[in-house]
Amino acid sequence: MQQVKKGDQVKVHYHGRLNSGETFDKSEGREPLEFEVGSGMVIKGFDDGVTGMAVGDKKTVTIPFDEAYGPRNPDMIIEMPKDRFPKDLELEVGMPLAMSDGQGQQFQVIITEIKDDAVLLDANHPLAGHDLTFDLELVEIVNKPLIIMP
Repeated sequence: MQQVKKGDQVKVHYHGRLNSGETFDKSEGREPLEFEVGSGMVIKGFDDGVTGMAVGDKKTVTIPFDEAYGPRNPDMIIEMPKDRFPKDLELEVGMPLAMSDGQGQQFQVIITEIKDDAVLLDANHPLAGHDLTFDLELVEIVNKPLIIMP
């Protein structure tokens, strides 16, 4: 039976949970996740988790935060003056906002605190600092067409 190796295109159903048991993402009700193993399309621990699986295999892997989204970085907490926000925007703790850097790259921040004259924004990935547990099921190893050169 063929086992997944680096470079294989695979389809995987997954259920991702935090240590608390809270689900943060799952493929149930959707098409399985398709990606090339070892290409950097998914976090390292997910790549490593599917490597060696055969179609139909199921397993649970726990990925330490350093193989997932890394540690929380205190430098990613931004204090922004309140007057930089639109006057009609009702700011709330936990509210996600889209921002852009000087090069036009968009990224998401979460409001973590509202002060009298400023707002604290967290630009860390929401899963940074968390160990992740995934239930994996390998659905398919997608065969790439063989190209024969004359």
